[in-house]
Amino acid sequence: MLLPCEVAVRSLVPALRSAIARELTDTYGLKQKDVARLLGVTQTAVSKYTRHVRGTVLKIEEVEEVQPTIEEIVVSLANGSMSKYEFVTKLCVACKIIRQKGLMCELCKLSDPTIEVQQCFVCHSDTSYVQQKSKSEE
Repeated sequence: MLLPCEVAVRSLVPALRSAIARELTDTYGLKQKDVARLLGVTQTAVSKYTRHVRGTVLKIEEVEEVQPTIEEIVVSLANGSMSKYEFVTKLCVACKIIRQKGLMCELCKLSDPTIEVQQCFVCHSDTSYVQQKSKSEE
């Protein structure tokens, strides 16, 4: 069984980068090489993101709850006020929002058909709750 974070790395992170790359190139007019530097990927990856060749498994633009985080990332990257550490933190926030909405469940099911998504609570739970539950079971 793949961990949800492994599924996220394969599908969700590219979708987030794709949405950010398109916004930076379309709205802010940044060149692909500059967007690549900001995102820590290659210019070729940015080209694929902007042409909808990569990062299309989830349509991030349709997830209303994550849009403020995406916008914050885009604006901060465009004006140069976001460090790489803040960028990573904000990507994790966006990922958490999407996971808690249950939008990765079908992707997990595709990666491992034996997963019973109705019984899985991993992405929907607060990790502190999971830690407390594990400790109480010991």
